[in-house]
Amino acid sequence: MNITLPDRVKLPFEFDAKQLKQNLDLITSAQWTDHFVAEHYQGDWQAIALRCDANAQHPIKMIYSDPTSTEFKNTPYLQQAPYIQAVLNHFRCPILNVRLMKLAAQSNVLEHVDHDLDSEHGKARLHIPITTNTNIDFRLNSHSVPMHAGECWYLRLSDPHSVSNASAEDRVHLVIDAEINLWLATQLKMQ
Repeated sequence: MNITLPDRVKLPFEFDAKQLKQNLDLITSAQWTDHFVAEHYQGDWQAIALRCDANAQHPIKMIYSDPTSTEFKNTPYLQQAPYIQAVLNHFRCPILNVRLMKLAAQSNVLEHVDHDLDSEHGKARLHIPITTNTNIDFRLNSHSVPMHAGECWYLRLSDPHSVSNASAEDRVHLVIDAEINLWLATQLKMQ
């Protein structure tokens, strides 16, 4: 389903930030994988795949959101996170890739675009902050997007975006790539 949306939409529900953090703590014994596009960041930007292309075996392939993928599998890390599983079950739309994405303290994601990742292509990238603070500056089309722990945001990341973590703490988001169906389109248009 292709729809036209603004570049950002705060969805009409929130998740329990404390339970998200507890589940993050259960998973973080896992090996974080450096983001594979090194020219897009300064410092440390890493991910853990919770759901990925069904044929992906290598950690880099697992954290890559391949727009040509048609079959997906949950990783063992998702099994360690019952609340995150419940969060994903809240979404009544096809879930494609799911990752934890960590931007380390004093690190930056440089301005870039993610091609084919917008509502016009029938896909939505949703961000749910788990650990964040007021020194995180997420910019989309040069405007700040202040996201708080537990909130859920659609961001049209085929537009220019960047992130600065000027804090002493790591920022971690649960990032969900989903196919837009009638349910998700309704949620996105309610705002």
